[in-house]
Amino acid sequence: MSSMPIIQNKDIVIVGQQPWDVEIGSNCKNIALELSKHNRVLYVNSPLDRITLLRHKNQSNIKKRLEVIKGDTNGLIRLQENLWNLYPDEIIESVNWIKNNTVYKVLNKLNNKRFARTIGKAVKQLGFTNYVLFNDNDMFRSFYLKELLKPAVSIYYSRDFMLAVDYWKLHGTTMEPELIAKSDLCVANSTYLANYCGKYNPNSFYVGQGCDLETFTGYNQQQPAPKDMVKIGKPVIGYVGALQSIRLDMEILKYIAQQRPDWSIVLVGPEDGEFQKSDLHSIPNIHFLGGKNPDLLPAYISSFDVCLNPQIVNQVTIGNYPRKIDEYLAMGKPTVATRTEAMSAFADHVYLGDTKEDYLHLIELALTENSEALQQERIRFAGTHTWTNNVAEIYAAIKKVLPTYA
Repeated sequence: MSSMPIIQNKDIVIVGQQPWDVEIGSNCKNIALELSKHNRVLYVNSPLDRITLLRHKNQSNIKKRLEVIKGDTNGLIRLQENLWNLYPDEIIESVNWIKNNTVYKVLNKLNNKRFARTIGKAVKQLGFTNYVLFNDNDMFRSFYLKELLKPAVSIYYSRDFMLAVDYWKLHGTTMEPELIAKSDLCVANSTYLANYCGKYNPNSFYVGQGCDLETFTGYNQQQPAPKDMVKIGKPVIGYVGALQSIRLDMEILKYIAQQRPDWSIVLVGPEDGEFQKSDLHSIPNIHFLGGKNPDLLPAYISSFDVCLNPQIVNQVTIGNYPRKIDEYLAMGKPTVATRTEAMSAFADHVYLGDTKEDYLHLIELALTENSEALQQERIRFAGTHTWTNNVAEIYAAIKKVLPTYA
């Protein structure tokens, strides 16, 4: 760590899409934990909006937020040394449906002022000064926070192309570029998103992605295969993850299975409606094994001879960092995936294709070429994608843009 860029003894305020008490994992939570090793960090939950309150008022997490808003409990919680979590004590209005841009801007700025007010009180209570404002893709509720809070450094973090989703597209098409442009710097977890941010702010950097790979690297691959894999014939060409038609190319899967009936195509994960009704279920060498507990996924990956990520290239997928690739590589598995700009970082370790014919050829190549040396190199490469390295790149970006602050 001593040879890596580091910023320490600073104050950092993080706002974003996912509150701390969300059950699923979050890039930003992992980044916050890493930042807090050397700095004081305030992680701010997204404020409660009125529609969410009306729809989910009986949920425990909403009740907790209401208690804070009513003043019945303290919303500032110390999670561990150098790390605090803030439940905002003000409610915001649900305004994204408003199409009139003038009206929307007035109400959204009101929301921002409420949000800034609750953050400002916590910052004052903690004694934060000259702090970094780190914005995790929160383009609406945090649009005016730079002006309202006046942080020493403002950073916009891009980890998904949000504008591919209608909810974000309506106002985000104009607001996100403006927010990117006025931030001191932007950091992104894929080269595609770094280039996207770079169109509006020259101080935009690819900082990579951290992954928690211990479950995969620590798995003993000599263990028996899962019971539902035992009778499936070799070679096994496998995929783990949600089976979503907006992200995966069913035609590629169909083509591989039909061209190589002696291969077993194994799909591990929950299916969306399109997958459930697809004719893939009628192909005898395609095996749908359903969703599994995440702790079981290494056992399935261990049973695969080649791993797949047959993405459709669209706005939803083109910029996404593919965590599952790291999981495959962490277990040394030869992997075939669709070529995208985001996948360019993996080009030396993954077989990348553009067509269904490419997939067929590359799977055959992967089966033929696999060796112990290649397996170890894949494991080594995946092991470089740590949260420590990810945050070190963020530190380096800050130092490059604002050397006097760092």
